[in-house]
Amino acid sequence: MSPTYDDLVQRLLPDDLLGTFRERAAGYDRDNAFFTQTLDDLRERGYLRLFVPEELGGLGAPVLDVTRLQRRLATADPSAALGINMHLVVTGAALLALRRGLDGARAVLEAAARDELFAFGISEAGNDVMLFDSWSTAEPDGRGGYAVTGTKIFTSMSPAWDRLITHAKVAGTDGEEDRLVFGVLRRGEGVEVLEDWDTHGMRASQSCTTVLRGAPLAAADVLDLVPVGPTQDPLRFGIFGVFELTVAAVYCGVAERAVAVARDVAVTRVSRSKGIVHADDPDIRWRLADAAIALDGAVLQIEQLAADLDAVGTVGDDGAPAQVPGTTDHGPRWYLQLSGVKSRVTEAALRAVDQCLRASGGRHFYRGSELERLSRDVRAGLYQPSDEESVHASYARGLLGDIGAER
Repeated sequence: MSPTYDDLVQRLLPDDLLGTFRERAAGYDRDNAFFTQTLDDLRERGYLRLFVPEELGGLGAPVLDVTRLQRRLATADPSAALGINMHLVVTGAALLALRRGLDGARAVLEAAARDELFAFGISEAGNDVMLFDSWSTAEPDGRGGYAVTGTKIFTSMSPAWDRLITHAKVAGTDGEEDRLVFGVLRRGEGVEVLEDWDTHGMRASQSCTTVLRGAPLAAADVLDLVPVGPTQDPLRFGIFGVFELTVAAVYCGVAERAVAVARDVAVTRVSRSKGIVHADDPDIRWRLADAAIALDGAVLQIEQLAADLDAVGTVGDDGAPAQVPGTTDHGPRWYLQLSGVKSRVTEAALRAVDQCLRASGGRHFYRGSELERLSRDVRAGLYQPSDEESVHASYARGLLGDIGAER
């Protein structure tokens, strides 16, 4: 029987270990250092194998439980949660793609079962459609593989990854359309990691730029060859779904921790002018309640859509597709729903952390305050897909059609 969420918490993220992670996080942030020890602890306990099916040696966790664990990890070390999230995106996407018939995805899960660390090499400067096009190029090598050239940004866990999932455009020939190849690169020839990560927040994630110069993508490491554009092919659908939900979970966890810290401040901080603790001040109470209300809604959105995603590919005893009670197959609206929940949760988290800062006083403007660090970390969510502009553009297109279209 698969482990329950409570089993996973006790095995992977018990309270005492979270305390250790939280203590380290401040030093990693101060020194702009990678979360090496925390990654070692997570790997040793099996965190890299969360999405790997039990029959392959993993923990067989559903997306719902992974989002809960990521929220919990983010309360202790947001940068570590964001970094390891990219490994989970790759392995979670491989699991969903395998369920939908992409047999090549099994190799990703088998490598993760050996505790190999995957990174996410998709983001490119100026590429606001992300998964659905690429500025990088892939030249066929004549043996079923490709030589990949391009620059990938925000490559989390740059000091430590073993394998990098990436995509690049294959130019069409003889009148054929361009296509995108997705595959897994290994460190080595043609791969250069720049030491350029010195940022406002999420510093320990060390999400450095990765430059590819004819990096060899072997035929055995090619995962899929797909059209340019937003199709729901198994791999891209899996990446999009797991990415949006687990990223939303990380920022939700950051904000949940901010509320907990602000609550502790409120019950001990005294207003000299009013002669009461801030927990009895109506203005402070309103701000913290406002933050808590927003996060309650955020959690509900993440969990329902995660349950919906877990149900994708479910079959009945007769082998036919089956719908799990209490879940919804969103059909052509999947990408809208997934990008929408990431957008709403990230915005809710930003507002909640800001309310906590307003409620907690100027001391938390100083470095060394956990709230100050959380306020910087949560802002990284502004820059991760799907961003506000693309979400609004997608919803407008769904409501109104393309600009200039006949109606």
